Amino acid sequence: MRLILILILNFGALVLGALLMNGSPASNEWYSELNKAPWTPPGWMFGIAWTVIMITYAFYMDRVIAMVDRDFLPKIYILYALQWVLNVIWNPVFFAWHLPILGAIVIFLLIVVLVSVNIYYSTRNTVNLILLTPYVLWLSVAFSMNLYIVIMN
Repeated sequence: MRLILILILNFGALVLGALLMNGSPASNEWYSELNKAPWTPPGWMFGIAWTVIMITYAFYMDRVIAMVDRDFLPKIYILYALQWVLNVIWNPVFFAWHLPILGAIVIFLLIVVLVSVNIYYSTRNTVNLILLTPYVLWLSVAFSMNLYIVIMN
């Protein structure tokens, strides 16, 4: 039951983020005119990547919640909520408000939240490390693409 709730929350974040970005990237005139990083993947890849990330992160969070001390559980929930909010707000910051510098800061903070607090649970457990890796890798690529836009535009 907990896993299903986390999956709903994860995919809810994606839906809310998409609603707040004022249309799709393909229909966003501002974004289409930007000088994008040469390593920017094709548009169809983003949906696949985020689907895999949200599924693996749901399994990761479910495992962490099951293994964490009861006293630390509120901190895990706060961490998850912070990650959720940062994930959602990047979309309007970047696509609707056209603030790539702030967008880069949001992604950086999201990486810091995931790595600094969750590192304890992923380095001590190989399965957790594997489940968290797609999210951190994708955010690292997204951060580099966002920085490229800041620097080159």
